[in-house]
Amino acid sequence: MVNTSTIKKLTLEEFLALPEGDVNYEFVDSYAVPKVSPKFFHSTLQLTLGLLLRTWCKGKGRIGSEWAIISKRQGQDWAPVPDLTYISYKRLPKVWKRNEACPVPPELVIEIISPDQTMKEFEDKARDYFDAVVSRVWIVDPEAITIKVFVSAEESQVYSDNMPIMDTLLPGLELTVRQVFEEAELV
Repeated sequence: MVNTSTIKKLTLEEFLALPEGDVNYEFVDSYAVPKVSPKFFHSTLQLTLGLLLRTWCKGKGRIGSEWAIISKRQGQDWAPVPDLTYISYKRLPKVWKRNEACPVPPELVIEIISPDQTMKEFEDKARDYFDAVVSRVWIVDPEAITIKVFVSAEESQVYSDNMPIMDTLLPGLELTVRQVFEEAELV
């Protein structure tokens, strides 16, 4: 765990060597930046989406929760920790079984907005993900009961209620916002 009273610049290797603790960190601009502590809506949506995606991706890939991704942001080492990550076995073979950060860009990252965060923050982060060659970004807004799906840094669509979320990149996956929020027992 990082001692916040003595924050110092780190290398990516030093960040990845930090011991696990009660607080999750992302590596941004050479610093270990603490993630927001999740509340109930965030936590239950993360679990629900993880379970729904895990059922869909069996045999296709893996789902990671709070799994750091080794990447670059504005030319510097970056290790974001999305709420959920999907990566196919084509990008990271099934035989890869290491207890370390994700070494390649995933197809999908999902971020869930917490009460003190804004959609604008996550839209900016979505651009960073696309610069890092992530294929899709979903931003879940528990307050608005929507999921904003980015297919590129410039193109996105907001889904609500019973609009089906389908994507050729994620064949066979079909979810609705209502389904996710009902399964999470939030509507």
